Amino acid sequence: MPVKPQANRFRLLETTETPTDEALMARAAWSYYVEGLTQNDIARKLGINRIRVNRILAQALERGIVQVRINTQLSVATEAALANRYGLDQAIVVPTPSDPKLIPHAIASAAGALLSDRLQDGMSVGVGWGRTLRLSVRAMERRPIRDFSVVSLLGGLTRGSVMNTYETASRLADIYGADCFYIAAPAYADSEASAKVLRAQSSVQDAFERARQIDIAFLSVGSLTDDSTMHRLGLINEGDMASLQSVGAVGDFCAHLIDAKGQLVNHPVNRSVLALGIDDLRRVPTVILASGGRDKLQVLHAALSLKTVSILITDEDTAESLLANP
Repeated sequence: MPVKPQANRFRLLETTETPTDEALMARAAWSYYVEGLTQNDIARKLGINRIRVNRILAQALERGIVQVRINTQLSVATEAALANRYGLDQAIVVPTPSDPKLIPHAIASAAGALLSDRLQDGMSVGVGWGRTLRLSVRAMERRPIRDFSVVSLLGGLTRGSVMNTYETASRLADIYGADCFYIAAPAYADSEASAKVLRAQSSVQDAFERARQIDIAFLSVGSLTDDSTMHRLGLINEGDMASLQSVGAVGDFCAHLIDAKGQLVNHPVNRSVLALGIDDLRRVPTVILASGGRDKLQVLHAALSLKTVSILITDEDTAESLLANP
């Protein structure tokens, strides 16, 4: 069971680390965050050196053994302005880290906490993919939820990867002991004809029907750059990248390639995608979008322009840029 110290906003959670590693991390983290001991005090207490204590504490944060919640709002006016501009139920804005590489971590921490708080018995959650969503699972609180299911909203990869499209869904399901359902097909078929054949399969049709019944969709967006997840994983090759950009694509929203106005681009890649459609997403009661960073600005604005998103979680710099966007 999670340990919830009353005088602290940190929570120590169960992990899948080996008992020795988990116990050492838990003791060090408890001593530092709850008891308020210095790293030197902890080193003497545990019989290890201070440098190792520092590394253990850093790993505890990275792996989600320690989770941080800051119970304050730093950008109330900005959040209200974002919600008003894009027709959102809620906007959550977190401080922008000095290192841009840490933006996904900051957004993920808030996104995971928000989704965790909204989960209830009998719910079904649909999950997209991407680094921010993968990181967000670490901020989710383990607690019993009855009759809970998780659905991956897009197909998988056709080869092994350290970050498969199904990964976030499977990790989320594992936390709560939930049933997990997948679209048993690639995210992008070889051709429009292949996609049509796959969509006709009863198992794929059943998966899409389950996806249409979700209560919450948990999504991010992907940019169309050389450093984008889609390009790095080989889902979009160089030729497709160039041709997609030539027809105005700025990135993807739940694997669908959209232009700066949020419209689906006329391209073979969009006709071969196997993912829950934009019109279906509009019928989902709550759609949570977590993303930020300069490279995501165009596609984030485009996705928000679809009027599909209920809740946006982003960083301050991105929020201000969105509001400045004419």
